[in-house]
Formats: sequence, C-alpha cells, structure tokens
Amino acid sequence: MNENPIGFFDSGVGGTSVWKEVVQLLPHEHTIYLADSKHAPYGRKPKEEIIQLCVKNTEFLLERGCKLIAIPCNTATTNAIAYLRSHYDVPFIGIEPAIKPAALQSDSKKIGILATQGTLSSELFNQTQQEFARDVESIEVVGTGIVELIESGQRNSPEMVELLQSICQPFMTSGIDFLVLGCSHYPYIKEHLQVILPENVRIIDSGAAVARQTLSILKQHQLLNPNQQPGSHQLYSNLQIQVLEELTSTVQHREVALADF
Repeated sequence: MNENPIGFFDSGVGGTSVWKEVVQLLPHEHTIYLADSKHAPYGRKPKEEIIQLCVKNTEFLLERGCKLIAIPCNTATTNAIAYLRSHYDVPFIGIEPAIKPAALQSDSKKIGILATQGTLSSELFNQTQQEFARDVESIEVVGTGIVELIESGQRNSPEMVELLQSICQPFMTSGIDFLVLGCSHYPYIKEHLQVILPENVRIIDSGAAVARQTLSILKQHQLLNPNQQPGSHQLYSNLQIQVLEELTSTVQHREVALADF
C-alpha cells in the first residue's frame, strides 16, 4: 500500500497548481491526477451535482489503487468532502481559502477573497470566515469566467487581462493588503493580478499548506513510500490534454492521457 499513488482530482487543470507543490515536497511519491474538465467549472453547480461528480472522480482514483486522495478544488472540498469522508475509508485532504493567514497578517484589516460562487456560498467557507475573519473586513468577489479561459488555454490572453481588470475593481478602492485566491485555478493568473493590483497587496493561496498536510497525513497513517526513487505521475483529462500538458511540462516522470469517463 505504501508504494501506491496519491490521487488528486479537480474540476479541470487548476488543481495542478497544488499537485506541483505536493510533488516538490514529496518527490518519491507516485501520483495520479484527474482533471474533470468536461464538467468545469464546478462553482456554479448545485451541491447535489458536485457531490455526484466527486463520487465519480473518487471511484476513478480508487480503481487505480490510490492510498490517499487530495482534492485541490475549493468548491469540491466545501461541498463534498464531508460526504466523501463518510462513505469511503481512504484518507481525504481538502483545500480551503487561506483566510486565516491573511486575516492574522493584515495591517489594514481588509482582505480580498477571489473565489467561485460555489465556494463563497458554502457552509464550510462561512464557518472558516466566522472563525478566523471576524475582526477584518473581507471583500468577496466571484471570479466569473476565469476558470473557463484557463481551461481553454487562454490564461495569458488579452481577454484574460481585460476580464481581470474588471473583476479586480472592488479590490482597487477598498484598501485591502491581502488577496486570498480561493480557487486552485487562480495561481495561474497570479502574475496578471500582481500587475493590476496595488504593489502593497500580497497574494496568497493554499497550495503549500495542502502539501504539508499531505505529508502529515501520510506519516499519521504510515503510508509514506519507502522507495527513494523519483515518483512517477499519471495525469488524465476527460476533455482534452493540451492545456494539462502545458501546465505540467516542467515536472519529470509524467505521462498525460485522455480519460474516457
């Protein structure tokens, strides 16, 4: 079991931003990544449909022997992880917007949160905000259209820049000093955001925290791979593989394939 892969699934290619953090921290672990691009984005879907998609993704990974499943998708985590944990024995690791570190470090006591509608309206998000962001003002903006452009290979397009300039307007005048990226796709547009936003705004995401949690859970369940050879990585998309190939091209020992599901 220890030499079995770590599984990942996301509503598309965005979760590879988190997957890369895990691969960097755990270079000897094998991984399988599933991009459910056919159904991206999850952010505007009802909770029941999100759970059904997550069940399908989970079973795809379990059929391939995954010893642990990470969900680098905020919408999937906030809407479905409780259901998955209650129905499957494998450990699950979710992702939440990095509200806590932003709230604790903010000098202006104003933080921005860029996320999908599905994340911002979820019960888990509201609980996290109530617990860690009571003393700060949070400006929440739905990133409508960002995921679709990234999925279609247009993350550096003029259309993306124009969209982000419009979306970021509430952040420009509110005095925030932190912007929390609440979707795993959004680290791929971080450079554009840094150009658009005031220089003092720090942009943070949850990728490194998920990697550390993955290491912790593997240790806790005694599931670390004892083999010291470099891990191998299988990445699947159920729509098209070009964007997935591009975003993961810097990682060695990987294979990218189309999945029929």
